[in-house]
Amino acid sequence: MTFKNQVIYQIYPKSYLDTTGNGVGDLRGIISKLDYLADLGIDMVWLNPIYPSPQRDNGYDISDYVSIDPVFGTMSDFEELIQEGKKRGIDFMLDMVLNHVSTKHEWFQKALAGDPYYQDFFFIQDEPTDWVSKFGGSAWAPFGDTGKYYLHLFDVTQADLNWRNENVRKELFDVVNFWREKGLHGFRFDVINLIGKDALLKSNPVNEGKPEYTDKPLTHDYLQMLNAASFGKDAESVTVGEMSSTTIDNCILYSRPDRQELSMTFNFHHLKVDYANAQKWTKSPFDFAQLKHLFHTWGEKMSEGQGWNALFWNNHDQPRAINRFIDYKNFRVKGATMLAASIHLSRGTPYIYMGEEIAMIDPDFKSMSDYVDVESVNAYQALLDAGHTPEQAFEIIQIKSRDNSRTPMQWDNTANAGFSTGTPWLATGNHAEINVENEQSGEVYQFYKQLIQLRKSDQLISDGTYQAAYQDAEHIYAFIREFEGRQLLVLTNFSNQVIDFELLADFVDSEILINNYATHQPNQLQPYQAIAFTI
Repeated sequence: MTFKNQVIYQIYPKSYLDTTGNGVGDLRGIISKLDYLADLGIDMVWLNPIYPSPQRDNGYDISDYVSIDPVFGTMSDFEELIQEGKKRGIDFMLDMVLNHVSTKHEWFQKALAGDPYYQDFFFIQDEPTDWVSKFGGSAWAPFGDTGKYYLHLFDVTQADLNWRNENVRKELFDVVNFWREKGLHGFRFDVINLIGKDALLKSNPVNEGKPEYTDKPLTHDYLQMLNAASFGKDAESVTVGEMSSTTIDNCILYSRPDRQELSMTFNFHHLKVDYANAQKWTKSPFDFAQLKHLFHTWGEKMSEGQGWNALFWNNHDQPRAINRFIDYKNFRVKGATMLAASIHLSRGTPYIYMGEEIAMIDPDFKSMSDYVDVESVNAYQALLDAGHTPEQAFEIIQIKSRDNSRTPMQWDNTANAGFSTGTPWLATGNHAEINVENEQSGEVYQFYKQLIQLRKSDQLISDGTYQAAYQDAEHIYAFIREFEGRQLLVLTNFSNQVIDFELLADFVDSEILINNYATHQPNQLQPYQAIAFTI
């Protein structure tokens, strides 16, 4: 198997299953659900960070790269997880946060204490630039009482690492190899396209300073070094780079096989089509024409350039896609299966975020006290400062908060959704009806299983090219896959209405490969129908 016919399942460990009653999910909880993941057909599980961390940014502020945070368990639990996964044909992917470390990490602490060797691990300047932190405010903070400033593109407790320093690179390559020696084959590199910073960091008023540190040519050099020194030695390795504000041309370079950088890339452009004026903290209907254009442009250009996309609708940083793109109150099931087909039949490696396979929806939180995400708390205050009423600000948080996807996995309809016997770290969602116990034999879960098996069994889906189709259709997203003379036409209806269309002449005598409805009306798509024809 290769990453082209694999399907990867993302687990947010804090929210999957708690076996200790402390309200936080743990590694033993994941071990206990491996049979569930094997039944679904999962090949690899991506775990969000499980390292020691002050948890200022839900574990993306790492204080020790080569240990397990006791809240999740022990190293022996992790080793057992790897072994039990292998018995079921499941590998694991760890989150590598190599752009920055927690200010509690010993490297930063030694730098603060005056050690010049470790001070060169970070970006420390006399004068800050005008760059804006991804979490708001300046991207610079005072470096102790030295009168200097250190760079933090994210939270003030997340200090950016200086990849220009060979010693930093060696340390980070050693981190990847430490986990490889534990039997790990998968690595997801967090905001990895931000590591190629210049020697002298300069102000830039354009787009909050992003052009100064995003997708710099040096990033490709560093990724090739990382590849050669670590995972590139493993033919079975699967790597994905999370790319912030990236471009197609760069993602082709990051993922083209002959470049020896990464297997594939995540980009987030399609999840910003409901941002009014490109601003996240707004309330706006999604722009379907823009969504379709992005999917077609990335699909075709990555296909032509031999790059590879990581395909996804959901993750730990996004509200549930079903709330964003579907009339979910009326068409939750059909909408969920249509969204699944739109990426699982496309060119790229699909990722399933926990709960997506049972069509989980955003929680119905009632007040800001239900939210714990630092970004959401900051955004709420910023919205108030900008003149929104508390009601208006809260409504925006409700639809855009990262906590929407971080609520505990809904296993059954008992208290706390079967997630914990204690008080969950984050309140549970709408689990009375939407839970694994109810849904595992239901339409959405079974449709996901069908899609996963098709990718494993049919090279047309795993290896075929991508070509846009029906580009002018108002509500239809459609594309053609081609492999060794065979073709697949995938049609999806992104509306809650019946849509008329004319089947392409080449496909008039085709067979239906998969359909999320029991029947098919010629030249007509039902609300949120997904259907694929093959010749």
